[in-house]
Amino acid sequence: MTVTIDENTLRQQLVEHYQYAEKLGLNELASGNLSVRLGDGMLISPSGASADNISIDNIVRVSLAGDWQGDHKPSSEWRMHAGIYQSHEDAHAVVHTHSDNCVAVSCQLKPLPGFHYLVGEFGGSDVPCVPYSTFGTQQLADDASAALTDRSACLLGKHGMICRGKDIRVALDLAHRLEIMCRQYILTCHLGQPELLTDEEWIDFFERMEAVSYGEFI
Repeated sequence: MTVTIDENTLRQQLVEHYQYAEKLGLNELASGNLSVRLGDGMLISPSGASADNISIDNIVRVSLAGDWQGDHKPSSEWRMHAGIYQSHEDAHAVVHTHSDNCVAVSCQLKPLPGFHYLVGEFGGSDVPCVPYSTFGTQQLADDASAALTDRSACLLGKHGMICRGKDIRVALDLAHRLEIMCRQYILTCHLGQPELLTDEEWIDFFERMEAVSYGEFI
């Protein structure tokens, strides 16, 4: 496969951000996967990737229908990434993690509620959680893509999280932010169920957020 300069740059960015995700503690061993849009397809981390073995040469170029070539198979979650790119034209990067606190909250099969104003950074008053489906299935891909219609991130029931961004750094920052918010939600629940922001407070927040162009506003 001929690798253009632009594609090579995207490959390098994927490797660097995959390794950074592990440094942040968002993924361990071979869990999670990252991708970027490339033309009418995508580049995605390979099956079995880890921070130690990922390289620009084993990043896999995949069509949104799942066609690929080469010595390395794409991540088993390629359908979830492809579905998001197909449904969301503004998505140019997708990050899926099994970070500890996102996993913990996702196992409750409930949305992350609006206990803190920064929950709004993902586009609404909560972060939805999709039902559990077996990894790598079309059902999981469909549910995740639908949940991201008016959100930049969602929890995946009994699994982890996934988010979309305008580039790989924005997407990874959103994944990091969601892990922080889930950790803080778990901490505050130790003190009792937190009061949630009111509808009026959310209106004020989003007006302010739009006015100052703060965060990944949707």
